[in-house]
Amino acid sequence: MVNTTPISPLSFIKLDKESKPFVENPATANSFEQMLGQALDKVNVLQIQSSDLNAQMASGNLEYIHQAMVMAEKAGLAFDFTMQLRNKVLEAYQEIMRTQI
Repeated sequence: MVNTTPISPLSFIKLDKESKPFVENPATANSFEQMLGQALDKVNVLQIQSSDLNAQMASGNLEYIHQAMVMAEKAGLAFDFTMQLRNKVLEAYQEIMRTQI
């Protein structure tokens, strides 16, 4: 026999007068633009590191070839993920624009 518990009704959230405004909350202090910029910077760093390792491999200065291959795969996956995220955001935007009020 499966033990089930009843679902309790949702209660409304009451804001205290002492609660801090949204802007001062450190968890939400970063804007979406800043978070997106930081994520794109990380993808860019991976691309640059991959390019550097490929140049070292081509010049014969890289001792372990697998390092270049692993970094190229990391950079490729990060770029692919970024492109998929961009595509989903554009699809959502287009869907919102098609919505009739």
